[in-house]
Amino acid sequence: MKRYTKFLLIVPLALLIGCVQLDTVPYDRISSETFWQTPEHAKQAIMGVYGGLRRDDLYGKKYMHDNMGGLAFGWQENGYLSFMLGTATEQTTYIGNFWRHQYDEIQRSNQVIRRVPDMPVDDAVKKPVVAEAKFLRALHYAELLSYFGGVPVYDESVDLNADFNNLKNPRSSVEEVRAFIVKDLTDAIVDLPVAWPQAEYGRATKGAAYALRGKVYLYAKDWKNAIADFEEIVSNKSNNYGYALYPSYADLFKLAGHKSSEMIFAVQTLGGVGLEYGIPYAYNTGFRGSFGGGNFGMPTTELADSYENKDGSRFNWNDVIPKFNEDNAVKRKTFWATHTNGKLTSIPDTALLGKIYRGRDPRMNAALIVPYSYHLGFVANQVRMLQFVVAAGVSENFGQCRNNSGWFTYLWRKFTPEGNENGAMSVREHTPFNFPIIRYADVLLMLSEAYNEDGQLAKAIIELNKVRTRVGMPGLNSGPAVLAVTTKAQLFDRIAHERKVELAGEGHQFSDVRRWGIAKAQLDGTVIRNLFGEPHFVRKFTDRDYLWPIPRTEIEMNAALTQNPGW
Repeated sequence: MKRYTKFLLIVPLALLIGCVQLDTVPYDRISSETFWQTPEHAKQAIMGVYGGLRRDDLYGKKYMHDNMGGLAFGWQENGYLSFMLGTATEQTTYIGNFWRHQYDEIQRSNQVIRRVPDMPVDDAVKKPVVAEAKFLRALHYAELLSYFGGVPVYDESVDLNADFNNLKNPRSSVEEVRAFIVKDLTDAIVDLPVAWPQAEYGRATKGAAYALRGKVYLYAKDWKNAIADFEEIVSNKSNNYGYALYPSYADLFKLAGHKSSEMIFAVQTLGGVGLEYGIPYAYNTGFRGSFGGGNFGMPTTELADSYENKDGSRFNWNDVIPKFNEDNAVKRKTFWATHTNGKLTSIPDTALLGKIYRGRDPRMNAALIVPYSYHLGFVANQVRMLQFVVAAGVSENFGQCRNNSGWFTYLWRKFTPEGNENGAMSVREHTPFNFPIIRYADVLLMLSEAYNEDGQLAKAIIELNKVRTRVGMPGLNSGPAVLAVTTKAQLFDRIAHERKVELAGEGHQFSDVRRWGIAKAQLDGTVIRNLFGEPHFVRKFTDRDYLWPIPRTEIEMNAALTQNPGW
């Protein structure tokens, strides 16, 4: 861990729907006579830990991990491209920042866990705060475990002020790190509330700790413990947790639904002039014409083509446009338009395209901006409806969506702001949509996976069908032969598909394909192509890429660290 970050700062935060403004003074340098004294101090301390979740290298750009997982791609060298091209090294900046900032937040959590129990305040205040810190510490260690394998463990006995020059623990084993995470979450479950008052919305809950512990068990292939934790909150076994699928899938990723009962744990945001505390969705995955988009992440044609027909059958372009798959000229004719200064002079068969796209899984049009559809943009400080026209020289000034890279590919609708969100958005780096770390649909799909691996096929299908039918897709085994599933292997394929289309743009896919051991088969040698079938580049994924390298700077400072295989 980097040891030049000596002092832990409370991050200024107007968070959790209230108006909590935190001090910017390093609180570990404040004496116990002036801090660590009141309930408000305890709250300020834990809010500082929550504030770290928004870091770009943590959850502030977690959605961009789909660039590495095969669902999206981008052109800028930012760590993600290195992994797409197979050029990442132990010196790649993003990897070093990812490691360092996870440990920064772990040390913030440790500070709270160490100091709060000795505060002269009621246990009813102290215990939930310590439980929150353990939940957050577990969350960060779970990320490190997923990406690096075994890592050094530093608990609350480490005083960063005294020990920052001696943080030289060796890597604990995968099993030891996992046991540490499970213990933290088990402790947290005891003292976290089932729900917080509305003014405290967004703080970790008992259900969030069960969900995260279930995910840790799932990743360890401990199916029965994963089932027990997921069933706890799905079946409300000990408490009424109140989680439910939100009726509108599209609205989950807008202001309308980002604080719904589907969000089990999410990074909290605020927006508006003077309240810029958001996530840089618009900057990274928007488009020119949305609120300042940059197109550093764009959906792949492979993702778009994977959305089923509404009847549950697999989509195939050749079924609707003869020779589309074989002939790039047919692809170009299908999409290409011409214009003069924005006035269209020729267009493809947009009526046919509209019929094709409307005939697909509704999640496609909720997640992606497809050719010749519309999105509400923000141009020259004015709200303006824009059309996604596939042509050379398109411009938001002509009322068209513009891909900043000049590539002809799909665009993200998920998390892309509409207009300026009625004044809720003032800066492109601060889109005010909460980012879901764990949502209920994810839990249902993980429970389905655990049931399937445990040999409980019928139960697994029930949970998966809840996610499908929410958007109007037919359930498995509901009649037609195309929906029939009778074996574990068949259902695994369906679960993998469902996680892809349900969670697209939320950053899960890279971890999924790695933990399933199919990343190399799915990613290596995959050609990223545009709408016309023309190649952009070829993905590279080797056996070493299942784990990231320990950053070289960390090994140079801590000789006890060993490197992952192949790096």
